[in-house]
Amino acid sequence: MKKKNVSQYALLKNGVIDNKTLDALKKNKNITLLTVERICKALSCTPNDVVEYVEDQ
Repeated sequence: MKKKNVSQYALLKNGVIDNKTLDALKKNKNITLLTVERICKALSCTPNDVVEYVEDQ
């Protein structure tokens, strides 16, 4: 978001995500693939740019 100069407020205002989803993202909780798709469209990026896979230990 920093690279694209897009704020959390802009994502909320434009209907990309809602407050509940923003809270889940901040708390590192699960989100849907539809949400990832919306974020990627808003930021003109791919899922690889916004998602990181970390194995459970």
